[in-house]
Amino acid sequence: MAKRTPNLAKLILLDLLTVGRVPLLLLLCIFATAMAVVFATHHTRQAITFKDQTLQEREHLDSEWRNLMLEETALAEHSRVQELAKKELEMRRPDGDKEVVINLK
Repeated sequence: MAKRTPNLAKLILLDLLTVGRVPLLLLLCIFATAMAVVFATHHTRQAITFKDQTLQEREHLDSEWRNLMLEETALAEHSRVQELAKKELEMRRPDGDKEVVINLK
């Protein structure tokens, strides 16, 4: 003699339908709440990932900005500008007798 195994899903469904609408309504509420938790968790994880990517981009831009500031300081150094003016533009310092002083009143 083989024992028949009951269909559990069928028994639960029949039980929910025969007992009344309150357990069915509670089951739907539980399901909706579970789905809301899953959605909120997913949304939170996406926000955290976006925040991490944004912070990494910010660190990269800060590093690049610091490098650019160092480069600007090096390129604007007085001795370098003076050397470039002499070599590339063939500029020289004016003689003392060719200087003109203008007084504005």
